[in-house]
Amino acid sequence: MRSLYQEDLAYIHEVGFGDFAADAASGILRRFRLCGVRTGLVVDLGSGSGTWAKALIRSGYEVLGVDASTAMIRLARKRVPAAKFMRRSLHDIALPPCAAVTAIGESLNYISYAGEEAGLGKLFGRIFAALHPRGVFIFDVAEPSLALSEHGTRSFAEGRDWAVLVEKRADASRRLFMRRIVGFRRLGTMYRRSEELHQLRLYDRAEIVSLLEQTGFRARVLRGYGGQPMLPGRVGFLAVKARQ
Repeated sequence: MRSLYQEDLAYIHEVGFGDFAADAASGILRRFRLCGVRTGLVVDLGSGSGTWAKALIRSGYEVLGVDASTAMIRLARKRVPAAKFMRRSLHDIALPPCAAVTAIGESLNYISYAGEEAGLGKLFGRIFAALHPRGVFIFDVAEPSLALSEHGTRSFAEGRDWAVLVEKRADASRRLFMRRIVGFRRLGTMYRRSEELHQLRLYDRAEIVSLLEQTGFRARVLRGYGGQPMLPGRVGFLAVKARQ
């Protein structure tokens, strides 16, 4: 399977759909401070084009951004040269010791590009081992309600030099959600067409909390990041490393 967020869709996402990460930044930073995480390395899984990484650098943190998209990594390095970015799957990267880990914008829902689903329990265990004592893990996921509300729907958006059409399908019995995304990007006097299929595994909030607590985290559900509410069908989590 070809990697997701190739050049044109990465650009469209960057210029047209970066508001959530930007608006969530102040709320997440406040959570960090309340938990005593005021300095240190933050590992951002699914770092995209670097919107959240830029806010972290401005606030005095070190950043390691991880994303499987070459195009996204290229955009992030240009936007935040002071941060470090790596092109890797979040399911197999060796996580360094860190003060916090984040995964903003349903990054954990994406099924492996190789078609193999890695268990969240294993990922949570690796994150727990990497975090310093009292370290923080903040993330959000899409829930099964997304399949109920958006199955069979289509959406359209456009900007100055781009347009995108999204067709959404769900398999509720398998908790799968699929987006067929057709993008058009203007290059000179012509538009270039691209198409990608994004597949997500949907998770129930009770399932996530149970996995976090089994790992050793103290976990709570978030309905938003400060003044930024979660998008419909999504839920956030704050997990603190409660023991070694």
